[in-house]
Amino acid sequence: MKVTAKIGDSEWQTAIWFDTKQDTYLLPLKAAIRKKENIVLDKDVGIIIWVTF
Repeated sequence: MKVTAKIGDSEWQTAIWFDTKQDTYLLPLKAAIRKKENIVLDKDVGIIIWVTF
């Protein structure tokens, strides 16, 4: 599903996928986004997602 995602000051076009094993949607995070927003393992992150049709 195509989406626009935003974390902090970073906003980008991407896609989310439904994972039937975990029964949830997955949002990939590029290394550049993780670095820019200082995202590390076990850190809570606020994310805004707009679904694009």
